[in-house]
Amino acid sequence: MADLVTMSSSVRALDNSFVHKVKSTWRAQDGESVEQIVANVSKVAHFVPRMWGTTAGADGTERVFFSWTRHRDNRSHEEYVITWKIAPDGVIKIDSLYAKPIELGWRAFALFLIASEIRDGEKDVNLRFLRDPSNFNFVTITQGKLGDLLRRGRCTVVEPVDVDYLPKVSEEQTTKGDLWRVLLLVNCNISGPHIFTRNGVVAFEKREGQGWEPQSVFARRIASRPLGSWFDDIEPNERDAQGRARKALANERRERLRSAAP
Repeated sequence: MADLVTMSSSVRALDNSFVHKVKSTWRAQDGESVEQIVANVSKVAHFVPRMWGTTAGADGTERVFFSWTRHRDNRSHEEYVITWKIAPDGVIKIDSLYAKPIELGWRAFALFLIASEIRDGEKDVNLRFLRDPSNFNFVTITQGKLGDLLRRGRCTVVEPVDVDYLPKVSEEQTTKGDLWRVLLLVNCNISGPHIFTRNGVVAFEKREGQGWEPQSVFARRIASRPLGSWFDDIEPNERDAQGRARKALANERRERLRSAAP
């Protein structure tokens, strides 16, 4: 989740020309504008719009920010910002790494926010939205849209759910990083090995300009096999890999909860 933000003295009086440029030019990968995303996310997550502003970056580039909080009364005094960087050539990019899921569209961003609310112990979390398979249709693969495939495969989404952006640590880094990741657990009311049909790990990753690639055994089978044949010819090494994925997910979850604890 984002660090809490305190507006600094570098924030200038609102420059409507730069704000208008972001609103009119920047688009998510599915074509949605930031105003469309804000309007939709506000309906399903603890996401209350606050204000737009402009500031100059240390490198002299212009930045536009949008601030938001989780509660209308802002009783927790938490405030977050999403920042766009406007390069000298006019290219606009998200400058807040935590908010990179917004580039996938409003549903992905809402899922990210709701998952963060669960980890932070928020009340009245929108679990219905989180568990609706159709909200994962922004993940498209050869066989179709992920949410539609899960629904037709009689699978329900269970927690945990993660929609994250993993940045590169360094330019020399060659594995992971600089990608979006979608990870969820599902229960499927179909015949198959229990290790897949109960708390089955479905993980996909996507790099800039590329398609979604499966990262778990279950995801690879969803991506490569038609409905009704997901669990044909399960190999022992696939069972082992699925077991390791579940253990790794449980360990990662524990670490996140530990780091978020006061």
